[in-house]
Amino acid sequence: MKSRIRPLLLSSFALILLSNCVTKSSYDALQAEYDRKAKDMAAMEKDKLALMRSVDDMKRIQEETNRRVEEYRNLLSSFKSMIDSGKLKIKIVDGRMVVVLSSDILFPPGLANLSPKGIDAIKEVTGILASLPGRRFQVEGHTDDVPTGVKGYSNWELASARALTVLHTMVKSGMPEERISAASMGASKPSVPNTTPENKAANRRIEIVIVPDLSNLPGIEELRKMSE
Repeated sequence: MKSRIRPLLLSSFALILLSNCVTKSSYDALQAEYDRKAKDMAAMEKDKLALMRSVDDMKRIQEETNRRVEEYRNLLSSFKSMIDSGKLKIKIVDGRMVVVLSSDILFPPGLANLSPKGIDAIKEVTGILASLPGRRFQVEGHTDDVPTGVKGYSNWELASARALTVLHTMVKSGMPEERISAASMGASKPSVPNTTPENKAANRRIEIVIVPDLSNLPGIEELRKMSE
């Protein structure tokens, strides 16, 4: 009797072991399949988030573009009388809106003191620019490539002195100090080649740059975190 029971028990034990091996093998296969699908779903979710972010960025870019176009139109309208009289021009320079005034209208030759007409022009410009909510400005002085003829007083100094004169006049005319700055470009950034008297006159200029608002720039939050 014992001899019969022993083989039966051994057979049953072997079946149990075999059953357990098959179950574990199936479990491992299912686990591997689950992990693969989980990775696929995670990748799909990541792609979905990236696509949604791209769509949001495109919307923000379009909104910012529309806002800048409208602002440019309003600026042209505000300065229409001064543009028509030849006192200034409104241009897009390096992607920025710029008010361009001829130095020959603002200043006597080689000097950094505003003429009476120049003072009136700057006051008029200031009244319009100061009314733009939340905008900041940089006054840039530019010259042609002709030396000033004054020892120790290069085009850099002349452009700097003129830019500062315009800045101080704008502040006195109501522009808040925290919204304005000045820079000297000298003869380093001619708008046209200095090849003719007309071109040289065009390069003698004051540019009031409307500093762009980058708060809506896509990726600005990442850049801000990187800078911290």
